[in-house]
Amino acid sequence: MTGRSEFRIAVSKDNIIFASAHFITFPGHRCETLHGHNYRTRVVIEGALDPEAHYVFDFVEVKRLMKRLTDEIDHKVLLPLHNPKLQISEQDDAVMVSYEGRPRYRFPKIDCALLPVPNTTVEMLAQYVAGRVRQELAASGAVHLHAIEMEIEETFGQSATYRESLG
Repeated sequence: MTGRSEFRIAVSKDNIIFASAHFITFPGHRCETLHGHNYRTRVVIEGALDPEAHYVFDFVEVKRLMKRLTDEIDHKVLLPLHNPKLQISEQDDAVMVSYEGRPRYRFPKIDCALLPVPNTTVEMLAQYVAGRVRQELAASGAVHLHAIEMEIEETFGQSATYRESLG
């Protein structure tokens, strides 16, 4: 009896990074101050070989996709749209952020990335980027993939990894 054959490719390059500002809210009544990180990404894609090309997925396309996705949040303030402690509103060309009803920040809208996450922890960023990769790969017709793993490092030696099976 033979099992399902599977391969993994991994991409981590010096140009698929993003430098962004963020803050997270903690249990209780704590909200850290705004600060930034130079984030690095690593994506792993698992699946069967494409029967014609004999690869899991084209490295060039993965690098291009990751560069585009990281560029979207590079040099932005990352704001979590689904955080119950934060009220985020847009007014003209600005984004206002209140913490538990108290005004805290006002940013130029162009400098913000409003993300569908509950907090801008590195874990949630890894899940968000992995989801974007999944959507893009599905739209490209990649049907032989089995899993995506996304690692985001927020500082040297400190990272989170999210893995998603693709059924």
